[in-house]
Amino acid sequence: MEWLKSVKVFSSVVEYGSLSAAGRQLGLSPASISRHINDLENGLGIRLLNRTSRRLSLTEAGQVYLDKVENILGQIDEAERSVVQLHSVPRGVLRVHSRMVFGHQYLVPSLKHFFAKYPEIKIDLQMSNFPVDIIAQGIDVDIRMGKLEDSSLVARKLANSARILVASPAYLKSAGPVERPEDLYDHSCLTYRLNMGIPVWRFRKEGQADVEIPVQGCFQSDNGQAILTAVQDGLGIAMMNEWSVQKQLDEGSLVHIFDDYKVSFSEFENGVYAVFQKSRHLPLKIRLFIDFLTEEFRELML
Repeated sequence: MEWLKSVKVFSSVVEYGSLSAAGRQLGLSPASISRHINDLENGLGIRLLNRTSRRLSLTEAGQVYLDKVENILGQIDEAERSVVQLHSVPRGVLRVHSRMVFGHQYLVPSLKHFFAKYPEIKIDLQMSNFPVDIIAQGIDVDIRMGKLEDSSLVARKLANSARILVASPAYLKSAGPVERPEDLYDHSCLTYRLNMGIPVWRFRKEGQADVEIPVQGCFQSDNGQAILTAVQDGLGIAMMNEWSVQKQLDEGSLVHIFDDYKVSFSEFENGVYAVFQKSRHLPLKIRLFIDFLTEEFRELML
């Protein structure tokens, strides 16, 4: 234990830049700080710090030693924190952002199970159809669709989220056959508005080259729920996340078109992810929420 205390003192001296500053942070006298450093150096038989009356710097050996022991100190801190958390009650406000359709259909209905397990955690939920800067906006967990681009964040996959084309039986009866992607030129395609350009739907079939079809129709929106209502009302063909229309497919109010193709308007990998900041010490409320989501949405792994 004395060695561990000396290592912590050494790390603090480097962090705060002087023996006296480290002593103030640790509540130790400069003489005590100096003794701990001397004990380390004598035990190793090598100088770790270059010390003068005006400045302090690491030796080459000191830098190597610091790199190694900081990993050890981090693991000890994490072990102590994990043990304490076993006997602590998770509490506090959790700020969550979600895409709207997923939030309405799956996230909000699941929260009653979360609150039953963790009654002292409160959730502040924001929903929109646009990406958010979780660091700038103070979001703890963001529910996103598709691949993660920002390497400064961490993503936990909650569910698969293949996109499919659907239409109502009434629309298909009145509008004519849809047997191959090129037939979409003659149909009303209900599109999700990402920008002001012409929407393009992409099709992938094993053993064939990808096909890209510019599409148009009588309705477009930046709201997935609005597109779902429009396709149910027979206004055309829509590209939807499979989980968002599973109920309608089971009931027969919507029909899956081109079930032998993968479809997308961007990437073909479209999972549902819980995204959060990298942290060596992830707060307990965030870890519990992410673990809950992973278990809760296991059935969505289609």
